[in-house]
Amino acid sequence: MKVHVKHWSAVAQWRWNTGNNDQDDEGDVCGICRVPYEGCCPSCKMPGDDCPLIWGECSHIFHMHCLLKWLGTAPSKQQCPMDRRPWVTAERKIADTSNNPI
Repeated sequence: MKVHVKHWSAVAQWRWNTGNNDQDDEGDVCGICRVPYEGCCPSCKMPGDDCPLIWGECSHIFHMHCLLKWLGTAPSKQQCPMDRRPWVTAERKIADTSNNPI
């Protein structure tokens, strides 16, 4: 028996790896614009690499453009908008998944 595929539609979904393994969708929003990380900030039209996320050493995550706009205002005092600690960008180390089977 042979099967001939006449039509095929691929569907994909992506998510930023924020390190939140709790699958808590309400927690996966930018603390400034309140848009999900998979969406884009109000300044952008397309999500993804053109609207990246930025992590602070305080472990808070924001759309990069939202945070830059926030830090550019006088009331920000160069502090995290969530906990008011001085903003320091964290270095994200991507876990090596080459040895892990899918």
